[in-house]
Amino acid sequence: MRTIDDYSDNYYRLDMNKPAQAEPIPPKVPSQILLAARKELVITHNGREYRLRVTQNGKLILTA
Repeated sequence: MRTIDDYSDNYYRLDMNKPAQAEPIPPKVPSQILLAARKELVITHNGREYRLRVTQNGKLILTA
């Protein structure tokens, strides 16, 4: 049986002693918290306005 070290130098070697660095988990905010009973919300970002809308199918659309 071949191990990872038996492959050519074109393959990455696994370092099992080094723990993987996890990406920080972004916070989750339910859309109901942002929208409440509304169907549209205006978000300002870097001086621009964006609209977060709920479609007739219950999906979200963000437009500039």
